[in-house]
Amino acid sequence: MAPEKNNYGRKSSSVKHRGPVQLRRARKDETTTDEQLLDERGRTDWVHTDPWRVLRIQSEFVEGFGALAEVPRAVTVFGSARTEPGHPEYEAGRALGARLAEAGYAVITGGGPGVMEAANRGASESGGYSIGLGIELPFEQGLNEWVDLGINFRYFFARKTMFVKYSQAFICLPGGFGTLDELFEALTLVQTRKVTRFPIILFGTEYWSGLVDWIRGTLERSGKISEGDVNLLHVTDSVEEAVQIVVKSQQGVDEAALLGTEDQW
Repeated sequence: MAPEKNNYGRKSSSVKHRGPVQLRRARKDETTTDEQLLDERGRTDWVHTDPWRVLRIQSEFVEGFGALAEVPRAVTVFGSARTEPGHPEYEAGRALGARLAEAGYAVITGGGPGVMEAANRGASESGGYSIGLGIELPFEQGLNEWVDLGINFRYFFARKTMFVKYSQAFICLPGGFGTLDELFEALTLVQTRKVTRFPIILFGTEYWSGLVDWIRGTLERSGKISEGDVNLLHVTDSVEEAVQIVVKSQQGVDEAALLGTEDQW
């Protein structure tokens, strides 16, 4: 009997299956996956390949979802890691953390120093739940001392998913590229309706007004965004106003959920 042919007219012996992966010709490896796993003398560079990274990425999502699943309602506070204690922006972050805790919200930050530390500190000092989602960077020094629940991430996108999924609002104090990255990702997700609408608050009128003016005067005027998209942003210098924006927004979400209209804009 003639040997079985595949669709390319070659003998089936030229094909090797490794799980769902099919290998042909020179791509074949004569060793099995089990053999490579059990061989203590085997190469170790495989831990740095993309398939292995997928498992690491998966583990970050699993660990994040598991650790944060029972977190109460929370607000994420962003801002510069370079802000020193005693600076007005540090004290504003601390006051925001405290007031959010008093309003019944957990406070989530990037877990670092500066404004992040300030918000965690304020929440902790007021008896609130203080959460830090850190990131592996060559120049960061780990989670600040005011974090009650801390998770360290290798990948920015896994970390940012946790910020969005477990927050009822974002409050952005003055910050740099990292703060802007998180701000514009949130704006994009809300504007494209990828997440339930929630308030994005810019704290510090003097610092943020130039950005808001540019969005309105350049992006909106030239038609690059829709009219009114800039209204997704709330700008304030008041801790109490920022917290009330969060509280009132959540009340609206709760009422819509009771009426079954939470997806209607």
